[in-house]
Amino acid sequence: MAALFGVRVRRLRTAAGLTQAELGAMTHVVSTRITQIERASGARPTLELARALDAALGADDLLVELWPYVYREAFPDWSRAFIAHSERAVSIREYAAHVVPGLLQTREYARAVLSVGLTLSGDDQLEERLTVRMTRQERLRSSDRPELWVVLDEAVLRRPIGGREAMRAQLEVLLNTASEHHVTVQVLPFDQGEHDAMGGSLTVLTLPDGSEVAYTEGAHYGQLVEDPAEVGRFTVTYDRLRANALPPLMSLDMIRSAMEGYNRGANVPSRSDRRRVAQEQLQQSGGRELRGGGRRVPGRRPRP
Repeated sequence: MAALFGVRVRRLRTAAGLTQAELGAMTHVVSTRITQIERASGARPTLELARALDAALGADDLLVELWPYVYREAFPDWSRAFIAHSERAVSIREYAAHVVPGLLQTREYARAVLSVGLTLSGDDQLEERLTVRMTRQERLRSSDRPELWVVLDEAVLRRPIGGREAMRAQLEVLLNTASEHHVTVQVLPFDQGEHDAMGGSLTVLTLPDGSEVAYTEGAHYGQLVEDPAEVGRFTVTYDRLRANALPPLMSLDMIRSAMEGYNRGANVPSRSDRRRVAQEQLQQSGGRELRGGGRRVPGRRPRP
């Protein structure tokens, strides 16, 4: 698809009588970037660049419409079909076992999540996946946005992905997004114990024709389920999770409490800082505490 995109750009540029340098100037990139796009080498074009190329070449949205398919190749085969279905789903019900769902992630949080994993081949692919994830979020702000219902395992709130500051910002965005009428967020607390979806995350999509598909995902695999009977079983599993989770208002209170915890944690010295301070205090105490060989001098016992 990247090669097809490049061929289209080259043909449109040639038809317009433009050199690569002239097209680069019109789209605010260097001519070598146009060369990379036309040859499908280097990083894939961003959505902003695709829009700029479309406008400069008068492509009537051809390049913009082709762009998502170019980026879909940045993901493993097993996730592409799910992405295609989710782009047109009218309802998304998701249980997130480990991380905030991609549709609700901040850029910093998403970068931390996407930077790990066996399917990642390098920095260029990381940037491609990050761009796709951020672009997919535009659907939640569109006129045909889906109804989104998310159940978060409590572990999602407790693991500081990307560091405390990134996590605090992520939870703040989560709180703000959950206040919108088309988004519902619940938290499944630890004290609910075991459940049917402990193996990984689960998503149930309702498509425009009323049919449903389910998608299960672990750290390095995913499975799209389309058989109606199997999807029905996953739907029941999701409904049980939703029933066992905290009500939305109580869930928001837990998210807010976790966010405040990260705020407080920002002022707590790190382990290395605490060790350094302890060593300095020990050195300052000189021989009062330790004598030859580092042996502690026993103090006098108080009289009974």
